[in-house]
Amino acid sequence: MKRADAAAAAVAVLTAVSAFLALRQPAPPGSTLAGLDQPAAPILSVRRAPDLLTRTIAEAKLVRGLDGALRAAPASTCLVVRNAGRTLYSRNPEQPLIPASNVKILTAFALLAKLGPTETLATAVRAAKPISRDGTVDGDLFVVGGGDPLLETADYAATLKYAPTIRTPFERLADDLVAKGLKRVTGSVVGDESRFDARRYIPTWRPNYAADGHVGPQSALIVNDGFAQFRPRRVAASAPAVHAAGMLTELLRSRGVFISGSPGQSQSPAGAATISELRSPPVRDLVAEMLQESDNTTAEVLLKELGRRVGGQGTTAAGLDAVRAALTEARVPAAAVTLTDGSGLDRGNRASCVALVSALGPEPLIDGLPIAGEEGTLTDRFRNHPAAGRLRAKTGSLEGVAALTGLVDPLAFSFVVNDVGGEAAGRALQDGVGAVLARYPEAPPPDEMAPRRP
Repeated sequence: MKRADAAAAAVAVLTAVSAFLALRQPAPPGSTLAGLDQPAAPILSVRRAPDLLTRTIAEAKLVRGLDGALRAAPASTCLVVRNAGRTLYSRNPEQPLIPASNVKILTAFALLAKLGPTETLATAVRAAKPISRDGTVDGDLFVVGGGDPLLETADYAATLKYAPTIRTPFERLADDLVAKGLKRVTGSVVGDESRFDARRYIPTWRPNYAADGHVGPQSALIVNDGFAQFRPRRVAASAPAVHAAGMLTELLRSRGVFISGSPGQSQSPAGAATISELRSPPVRDLVAEMLQESDNTTAEVLLKELGRRVGGQGTTAAGLDAVRAALTEARVPAAAVTLTDGSGLDRGNRASCVALVSALGPEPLIDGLPIAGEEGTLTDRFRNHPAAGRLRAKTGSLEGVAALTGLVDPLAFSFVVNDVGGEAAGRALQDGVGAVLARYPEAPPPDEMAPRRP
């Protein structure tokens, strides 16, 4: 169709829609029309018509393009696209689907809502008595976990796929103790993980998730994601708190501190003095690391911390209750949301596209999303693609599942596909949808739509 014919057809449609809008009563709250702008000037004034016509053409092209991109998508597909809260495209918006790692968006939303973006988590070193004048701690030195998932040594950080810019260097704890005069411990370094329960993994996870190092053991005190070995393959520590105590023992001994006993595990005694404290990056940065790297261990540990802060228990169940509460309080449509973990590894998780896109609101969450072709899990995606550098989104992938939720300014979207025939097929669908979103708004400029004077 020629541009003039398209414009004429759009004007006819626009005229009919405008007449309807002029006559109708105000839309009830919650309806799809209630969020539309109510202009003070006549909707078909010379001043407004070109802009509205351009928008109408752009949105029509968006719908046609997305329909085409989804032509080969299975029935178990949902897609919601919004612009400033107004829905431009919707397919199966409330269908509950396996969202894979897009669950991390809901976890991040709750963490920011309940803990706040600036809160930090503390790992403390305590002892029954303070350091003596001659630098001695008489008895055991307790390292007490505070739920920081990013305690890492430099050698471990160097092995990670995405070079970590957000972590809590564990060496700083040893450096601070030495700076405060510690020279000798007559007992042992003892790990205290009592802040959380001792369940390491979700029972319904596939066994290979732990065996292949996709997620570390959950604990309030973990160093290096709880892996006792990480070269040539990851091997989880059987006792994360003892492993952490052992790491601190090594770091202190390498700095000249004499430690009498072997690492152990126990709860620190009541009234123990805090000798040193290591603070994590703020929650907004912990969330960014979780989203950028799709870090399953970070997601699960922070979920337990959420449970501890909100429900008084450092458990997965308490954390999930806090996520549901945060979604409900923010009026995120959560009727189709069923969660069994905080990372999205479990295939029992369900979420709708309308819930996922509605949870994109907090600015720190959006800032933490990977950028296509540049960062995190999208570093190698959408290169030489219209969405490169523009699309920010959380990826999600399990067997038969492909998910992508994020933004291509000015559009927010959530796209989840189940029963897809392999990773390549899922990525092809995402590439197609991403290309259509990146071309929006594709329409003649308003000045070409303006009435011509004779």
